[in-house]
Amino acid sequence: MITLSLIGCGYSHTAMFPDDVATVGVPIFDNRTPYRAVEFDLTEALIKEIELRTPYKVVHPSKADTVLNGVITTIHQRVLSQRKIGGIPEEIEITMLVNFEWKDARTGKVLRDRKGFPVATRHVPARPVSEPFEVAQFRASETMAQSIVDAMRKGW
Repeated sequence: MITLSLIGCGYSHTAMFPDDVATVGVPIFDNRTPYRAVEFDLTEALIKEIELRTPYKVVHPSKADTVLNGVITTIHQRVLSQRKIGGIPEEIEITMLVNFEWKDARTGKVLRDRKGFPVATRHVPARPVSEPFEVAQFRASETMAQSIVDAMRKGW
């Protein structure tokens, strides 16, 4: 008979997410940047991430146990590399900053509150990729959604 011991290996039997929550409401995030429609991309990506990676169901905020509100405060582009001839950007870093608050709608208790929460992604506008900025914006929204869901875990 083989006996396995998990003591000291980093595994835990505790839940990764608060277990007294069943539902989350996610209103459309506010957008304080000049970039259009990024709030819709982020909110949609966040809803998908919550339903995919947490035990929670996303419902209308008025019927939810908890509500996740947020504001996109900054989207910044920084050229990482450019062509020697003509100076055309080859690779750009997109940084997105978000403020968000996850609050228990039943008690008013704030579960998570982050200000200036950052993510960064890369964008390749030059040939041969010729990626439209909208693709980079969507990728930044997906990355932010993943990071927010990570922050919803217990003990973060």
